[in-house]
Amino acid sequence: MSLTTISRDLSAAVSKLRFSDPVAYIYNPLDYAREPHETYLARFGTGPREILMLGMNPGPFGMAQTGVPFGDVGIVRDWMGIESEVGKPDPEHPKRPVQGFDCPRSEVSGTRLWGWARERFGSPEAFFARFFVANYCPLVFMEDSGRNRTPDKLPAAEREALYAVCDDALRKTAEALQPQLIIGIGAFAKQRAQAALSGLGYEIGSVLHPSPASPAANRGWTEAVERQLRDDLSVALPD
Repeated sequence: MSLTTISRDLSAAVSKLRFSDPVAYIYNPLDYAREPHETYLARFGTGPREILMLGMNPGPFGMAQTGVPFGDVGIVRDWMGIESEVGKPDPEHPKRPVQGFDCPRSEVSGTRLWGWARERFGSPEAFFARFFVANYCPLVFMEDSGRNRTPDKLPAAEREALYAVCDDALRKTAEALQPQLIIGIGAFAKQRAQAALSGLGYEIGSVLHPSPASPAANRGWTEAVERQLRDDLSVALPD
């Protein structure tokens, strides 16, 4: 099954789910940013891949704008060469507008992750020959205030319904890419990969999340993640 088919099935499945207060707005970039998202999948997501890196869910200035995981606008446009029409979520939070590739704000997690890939591998083709980056959950959850709410903070019943469809998509993604190693970007993604892929024989590890909310990431994310990749996960990196 192609990643495009998996993505479309996941988008349809999560659109049927319902979420209660304090979640007031839900963005699904697999839907309104489908064009750049599927360009990303078609260009860089044809398996097999040695390593699958897995994030939690879209950031408001990354995948929510571009449809690409951790997808800071400048890097997606200028390094990956992806730029296309992006629609609007409905409803749209007035404090969190989707401006697509006109978004003036950077996604710090994305500039760190993709900036590292660009610096270490040079071209996107060299990076994606070995790696692929996906998000576990495709949805952005926001409270009335505009505050982000992560999937692990949802009520238990809503969380488990969401996890069920995301676990299924992750299993299909792993089957399509056949990675030797799955790396959770942060503890949540590692835990979900372990739960979804239990007993299937995949090696699963984790690296530090590049979020600016992480003091450890702010002290030097690139150095930390390269140390984890090389020393803890035995990933060979280019000089």
